[in-house]
Amino acid sequence: MNLILADFQSHQRLLPFTYTRPAAEIRCGIRTFTEKWGKALDTQPSFLTEDYLQEKYPLVETEDNSVVAATVFPTEAIVKAIKALKPEQKLMAADRLIAYRSANVHTPTIELEQVLLMDEVEAIDHTWDIFSKNGKALQADFDQITQGRKSAPIPEGVQYLSPENIFIEEGARIQFATLNASTGPIYIGKNAEVMEGSIIRGGFALCDHSATKLGTKVYGPTTVGPHSKIGGEVNNSVIFGYSNKGHEGFLGNSVLGEWCNIGADSNTSNLKNNYAEVKLWNYETGRFAKTGLQFCGLMMGDHSKCGINTMFNTGTVVGVSANIYGAGYPRNFIPSFNWGGPQGNMTYKTQKAYEVADVVMQRRGLTLHQTDIRILDRVFEDTSVFRKDK
Repeated sequence: MNLILADFQSHQRLLPFTYTRPAAEIRCGIRTFTEKWGKALDTQPSFLTEDYLQEKYPLVETEDNSVVAATVFPTEAIVKAIKALKPEQKLMAADRLIAYRSANVHTPTIELEQVLLMDEVEAIDHTWDIFSKNGKALQADFDQITQGRKSAPIPEGVQYLSPENIFIEEGARIQFATLNASTGPIYIGKNAEVMEGSIIRGGFALCDHSATKLGTKVYGPTTVGPHSKIGGEVNNSVIFGYSNKGHEGFLGNSVLGEWCNIGADSNTSNLKNNYAEVKLWNYETGRFAKTGLQFCGLMMGDHSKCGINTMFNTGTVVGVSANIYGAGYPRNFIPSFNWGGPQGNMTYKTQKAYEVADVVMQRRGLTLHQTDIRILDRVFEDTSVFRKDK
């Protein structure tokens, strides 16, 4: 099978996270959707995404392609139905396009014969789905990753509940921590570290080479992607990877992309004072839209950072490569490449932004490639309409 993971209509709905990646590269649960589908169909997928992203995330076409909606969670029934598709057929669940099989990746799907899937379908349709559906996704990934395998032993000095729901990978370090897996699974990745005094209530995933700092308090379902650090208090949040929230302060019902940094004692409000429904900035409509949620915190795109003591309002959206600082509450929508805070804002010059990004990435043994710069240049251009120096 030549598997292609397609954004379909999800690119705009999942901004700012899809400014810098295909929808398939979103992490929910333990794995990204690329990893979930690659495992489910036992193949390495390629991507059908925005043109400016295809250089970094290439599309591989053959004479027989299976094109799958990237942010649909793969279940046994869906995988079976996709494998059963014949050439020039599409798989639908009500009005949702799940997959199609065709020699032409860009074929108008209206021309394909329809196969109807009667099973329930779960997908990431909005940014807030990433944290609100993280619990179910985390459990599914945990079950698959640990099936038929034996966990490393829980070290002496660690307090724990429901050890059957705790899995520790090789090289992980846990010292004098509390692991409560009675409310959901706890997965500690390779060479990850849970430092002394950390109190973790599942579900929770600490991916490879990540760490909880001293005395960290975690409420699940929370995922910390690879090469990240968390500290303070974290509740029902997802961090894609290579990001740090390493100090005191609260992060709740939130999503952080890659290469983000949350300054010390910064806090995110996840509940309005009047307990009203939270609204989030909608890039499609250019206005705030209802989420249907009472609890919703911060959505922060790649390479964005905030200074110490930053106070984020309930339902704040921060774009790509923004630098936020200053006393008071920043706006609920902070555009990409914005520099400043409540006292005023200006455009974050790309040359300076890329210099910082390269320094940050070098700390992880990586570099900012020209391909990444071209993507960020496009994001800068596409988001200029939202910026206004004042």
